[in-house]
Amino acid sequence: MKPAKKPDKPGQPERILPKQGGYRKLKSFQIAELIYDGTVCFCNRFIDRRSRTHDQMVQAARSGRQNIAEGSVVSRTSKKMELKLTNVANASLEELLLDYEDYLRQNKLVQWDKNSPEALRVRGKYKSDVSAASDVSDVYDFTTAAAEVTANTLICLIHQATYLLKRQIQRLEEDFLEQGGITERLYRERVKVREAAGVPETPQAPQCPRCGKVMVRRVAGRGPHKGQPFWGCSGYPDCTGTRPADQGGPANNPDESNFQHEGGEA
Repeated sequence: MKPAKKPDKPGQPERILPKQGGYRKLKSFQIAELIYDGTVCFCNRFIDRRSRTHDQMVQAARSGRQNIAEGSVVSRTSKKMELKLTNVANASLEELLLDYEDYLRQNKLVQWDKNSPEALRVRGKYKSDVSAASDVSDVYDFTTAAAEVTANTLICLIHQATYLLKRQIQRLEEDFLEQGGITERLYRERVKVREAAGVPETPQAPQCPRCGKVMVRRVAGRGPHKGQPFWGCSGYPDCTGTRPADQGGPANNPDESNFQHEGGEA
């Protein structure tokens, strides 16, 4: 038995970087893996192995599974990348869905309605937690079922996977808007630690509103603003962009300031 985890020391900052991985417990990953295995079986049985379609379908199915896993692993240090990879996984499965629909249409086979008894049975099988079985693909008879049944079964599973991925993407977007990215969270925690230690926080240099270069804190040496601090472009005199001194921190869309370079020192 593993020893109990020791509680954090009083005053110790909360964990910023979450635990990575855990994707194998995600329903979206489990279904995507089932789709990948089923697609390999389907393509080997019904698609010419020398055709481009064979490779494209297998790669799309693999991309759906792999990007879910990679997104979960990279989430420790980049929520933005996790969101991007989860979107890629969803797009790959949508591409695969079109391939199966094309196969049925071009071979004059019937595509099941989403509320048909056959489609409901497929969804019911997965809800019965067949993921606990040693070989889930056997539950759907991918190795023996006819092409029409196999393609329709995989279409149903793709719909389930993309539904879960869209919910996952929505949750990631909400979390990002509410909590920010890792960089923002690290900065907030650093400020807390410095404030607790009585160390004043130095404002971060913003970007120049004209050229985008990092700005330098200066003091006006002449003119109506003499003696007042302001942010001046580090590219001065080639660039005369300025910002008021109280507009520190990174700026993605900085506004042009009326404060003009009037000379001064950093």
